[in-house]
Formats: sequence, structure tokens, C-alpha cells
Amino acid sequence: MAAIVSHHHHRLFSASTRFNSTSRDSRRRRSGSNSVRCADVSTATSENRRVTVSNRNDSLEICRVLNGMWQTSGGWGRIDRDDAVEAMLRYADAGLTTFDMADHYGPAEDLYGIFIDRVRRERPPELLEQVRGLTKWVPPPVKMTSSYVRDSINVSRKRMDVESLDMLQFHWWDYSNPGYLDALKHLTDLKEEGKIKTVALTNFDTERLQIILENEIPVVSNQVQHSLVDMRPQQRMAELCQHTGVKLITYGTVMGGLLSEKFLDTNISIPFAGPAINTPSLQKYKRMVDAWGGWSLFQGLLRTLKQVASKHGVSIATVGVKYILDQPAVAGSMVGVRLGLAEHIQDTNAIFSLVLDEDDMNSIREATAKGKDLLKVIGDCGDEYRRA
Repeated sequence: MAAIVSHHHHRLFSASTRFNSTSRDSRRRRSGSNSVRCADVSTATSENRRVTVSNRNDSLEICRVLNGMWQTSGGWGRIDRDDAVEAMLRYADAGLTTFDMADHYGPAEDLYGIFIDRVRRERPPELLEQVRGLTKWVPPPVKMTSSYVRDSINVSRKRMDVESLDMLQFHWWDYSNPGYLDALKHLTDLKEEGKIKTVALTNFDTERLQIILENEIPVVSNQVQHSLVDMRPQQRMAELCQHTGVKLITYGTVMGGLLSEKFLDTNISIPFAGPAINTPSLQKYKRMVDAWGGWSLFQGLLRTLKQVASKHGVSIATVGVKYILDQPAVAGSMVGVRLGLAEHIQDTNAIFSLVLDEDDMNSIREATAKGKDLLKVIGDCGDEYRRA
């Protein structure tokens, strides 16, 4: 699985975005006291804090900003287990209660299992009811028998210490192998047995999503790359989603931290002159910037975002996430968490109270439109992982 981790899809959740990051020393400071909680409907409507993804009789309520756990898989700094679990508790206490992981994100599922046990023992039942653990299954291209699928899912259930997975997001490498439909039918059977609450997809394109829905697989969402640089999901996928009710969960939304003040007015072409592109996610999204139009054009986008951010007293990353959350069919967006290494709870919670006005939206839209159409350059959602 190491090869998968090295270049895999949504392990691209924002890694080192500044979000006014604080060091691990700030763990002493409980951020729940002055932050807006996902579950707190007294300070805002539940509509912009939490959202329900559903299909037929299946539904799951999640926080609209998800804590992405790709960063536990290595490449961002050593993760200490105890520190990581304490950090997860702080995110949950601050109302950021939805965690996204995968079967191959290093110890992510195990960390969630330790975390959820702590929540059961040390937190009120009301918080436990709000916590969600979304995971992914990325199988090799072998025959998708019922027993193989069941055994694979049981591994995640055991690691995460849950009877039923809140959401299982399924990835498939090769569309020419129709085994993905067999796998999804077996996953649906496991859902009916109560082993999975909701079945979902990750990095499927529009054509295959339609085929899956025509086969009456009740998927509730598709997790795809979506940012101000990568607006591909709005060109084909969102229309099908709006027609069918399937929602989008987005990753790469702050581009591994590139959408931040840290990279504003920088020239990374000169060695050591600017911030290092030194994490798997920064490297991934730097390639997306290159495909979109290059670093100089990207600087123009950052300057536009900085103007909007300054106007509202928030960070560039906060604006970047809110713009995507406001797009059609988007239920939630990922913000990567470097558990125990850095935190950005306050800036993340600022997303919920930010309202972008028409002038903001127009200026951002104008800046993004200057780049290339990545649908023409790369293809539809997920195609970047299936092309040589």
C-alpha cells in the first residue's frame, strides 16, 4: 500500500496551512470557550454548521468542515499517539466533530479508536452523538467477493472501535474492471446488516457515478478534489449531484497550505528564497498550480483572497474554504489536521461565521477564471489518478 500512500488522492488535505497555527504548547488552551461549535445552534443556524447527506433511507449528519487525517500517515512530522488523541479531543470539544481517514492513512483508524473510547468515557453523551468517523477503503484490483469485502470492512470496524462505520467511502483504481459494482453491492449488503451506516465514494467521475446510481447503489456522497484552482466538480459532477441528491465532500480545498499568507508574495523558483514545498500535500498542489497557470498567476489569486480576507478579518485559507462550501452540491470541505504538531481551530471555526458578499464572490470568480480549465487539462474528477 506504500505506493498508494505516496501519490494517492485525498491524502492531499491541507497539511501545513497556517490558519494562524499554534504549537503543541497551546494544548493547554481549550478553544471551545470562544469558538463557534458545529453543534451550537444558539449562535448560528444549523444549516451552515452541520449538514445531512442522504440517499433513500440512509442519512448521516456531519460537520461542514471535516478534520482530514492524511497527515498521520507520515511526511508532515512524527505523530505522537497520545498528543494526537489529545488534539482530536480538543477539535471535538471545539465543535469540529467530524474526522475523515482511510484504511491506509498510517495509524489514523487506530487513533480514532482510542479517541472515540476517550469520548465515551470522558465526555457527555451529547458530544458522543455529534462525533463522526468517516473512513475510506482502497482495495487492490482483486475479485470483489462478499467475504473479501466483509473481511476488509471488519478490519476498519475493529481499528476504529465501532460496531458500525459512520461512512465508508469507496475508491476504485481501474474503471475497465467492473468489479467496483460488485464491491459496492457487497458494501450495501453490509450496510443493511448494520456494519456501515452510509455508503459513499471518493474520486469517482461523473460517468461512473451515474452508472452506480443506475445500479441502485444508495451512495450519499462523492469525495473529490475541489479548490479555487480546481473547479472541475462544478462543471459536470455538481449538475448530476443536484439532480440526484448526492453531495460532494471536498479535499485539497486549501491546497495543502498553499492558499495561505505564508505563500503570498513569494518566489519559490529561487532556492531558499521562499517557503519550502516540503510536504506530500504541498508538492501535490504545487503541481496543480503549475497545471492551472503557474506561480505568478497563483500570486494574483492569493492577492485577491488577501483583500477579501482583510476586509472580513479572517485568513486567506478561511476565505478559500468558505467559497467552496458555498458552491452547489458541496456538503463539506476538508481541512487537514497535524495532530499534536499544530492547530488551527480558531481559524477553522471562523469559516462558519464568514459571509462572502456579491463583491467578494465576483472578485474571487474573476481571479480563478484567469487560470486554465483543468477539466480540459486533466479530465473529470479523479482522472488525475487514473492517467499515466
